[in-house]
Amino acid sequence: MKGGNLHKLRGNKLSLSLIALLCTTLVVWVWEKTPNLSTFLPPPEQFDIFSSATVVPARTPISLSENKIETPSAKEDLSAIRRPVNALPDEGGKVVVLPQTGSSMRSSSEKKDKGKESKNMPVEKKECNYAKGKWVADKRRPLYSGFGCKQWLSQMWACRLMQRPDFAYESFRWQPQGCNMPEFTGSEFLRRMQHKTIALVGDSLGRQQFQSLMCMVTGGNYSPEVLDVGEEYGLVIAPGAIRPNGWAYRFPSTNTTILFYWSASLCELEPLKEQDPATHYAMHLDRPAIFLKQYLHRFDVLLLNTGHHWNRGKFTANRWEMYVGGKPNTDRKLARIWNARNLTVYSVIKWLDAQLPQHRQLKAFFRTISPRHFVNGDWNTGGSCDNTIPLAGGSEVLQDGSSDTVAEGAVRGTRVKLLDITALSQLRDEGHISKYSIKASTGVHDCLHWCLPGIPDTWNEILYAQV
Repeated sequence: MKGGNLHKLRGNKLSLSLIALLCTTLVVWVWEKTPNLSTFLPPPEQFDIFSSATVVPARTPISLSENKIETPSAKEDLSAIRRPVNALPDEGGKVVVLPQTGSSMRSSSEKKDKGKESKNMPVEKKECNYAKGKWVADKRRPLYSGFGCKQWLSQMWACRLMQRPDFAYESFRWQPQGCNMPEFTGSEFLRRMQHKTIALVGDSLGRQQFQSLMCMVTGGNYSPEVLDVGEEYGLVIAPGAIRPNGWAYRFPSTNTTILFYWSASLCELEPLKEQDPATHYAMHLDRPAIFLKQYLHRFDVLLLNTGHHWNRGKFTANRWEMYVGGKPNTDRKLARIWNARNLTVYSVIKWLDAQLPQHRQLKAFFRTISPRHFVNGDWNTGGSCDNTIPLAGGSEVLQDGSSDTVAEGAVRGTRVKLLDITALSQLRDEGHISKYSIKASTGVHDCLHWCLPGIPDTWNEILYAQV
């Protein structure tokens, strides 16, 4: 009897064990087939009943500082699920287990929430490097006629009005690498610049860019409605002068003003003897041009440039004398022209950056130097630029940094942006006025200034894209 009861008791226990195993199997099967049921289950970490020595094969390693969290594959056996060995402590020292992204115990609602979070995560947009790219042929260029833009374009830069026979240089546009520039149209430019003033301040290359912009905005068409408002900015012809120190024009339809002020050095120039017509000028290397101080509050976009007047010939002709700290310069290193120029570039940009918080509407740019292409001499020693084949030296700029390292260094860490045109313009030696200059003597080439329409149009397209 005792033996029979014992066998019966063992049979009952075995039956109960089989029933329990069957129920467990059924629950697990229903659970896997119905993920939503997992919503009612406790957090996954509460199922951790395995030894901390268990090794989990990784599917997707996720790096977080020096810690690496391994996530198991969804196809792996449930017995492999465990707390990561390198779980991270929170601020209070309590161990926090990060969710197992590959676990089959994740609810569908968690997956949906994760998907929403991924979509809502802000994507950092990489800023376009407009100076890196290539020149491509474009039959839609030029953007205006070299014959028609006589209202704004100086005859000495309108190569269509000269004896030059080739104009292939007009039919190219700049394509930045990995991004696009907005298509320039005069109407859209004026719409975006409504009630705004765009000021270009610099040398003759800055004046070329100004004339190019006026032609681009008007499409090269005669525009009698445009107002001359130079007097508002003191841009009038001084007694004995041939022309004013600049020009300012307003488009009444959008109240948009575009102006240019001549300041070849960007320095403050102070006459040493005001009553003497032949006076020399104190060239304050560490002070910006007075025009900038007077009218900065009226500008919405400001573009500065300087470079090609920093040579002994120009200093002598203009009767400039270097001053620093309000006194004549006595630093022999600074007396070197290029060092003086570098000081001015840094000083002007530093001053401008300090003004920007008080003029929140203003977007300020410094344009890099425009390259010269004299071969076998300079402008007065037989130098020339006879090439007429577009892009004979290559069509692409691959470098990330600017070829004008001084300007690039000066704007670094400031709110002043760089309009980098040096390297892309270096590829366009065929676009200069060359021997066709109206005013040049026989055998003298202009390998500094550009034909218009031409390369400065691209400078304005890049400016437009950055504004």
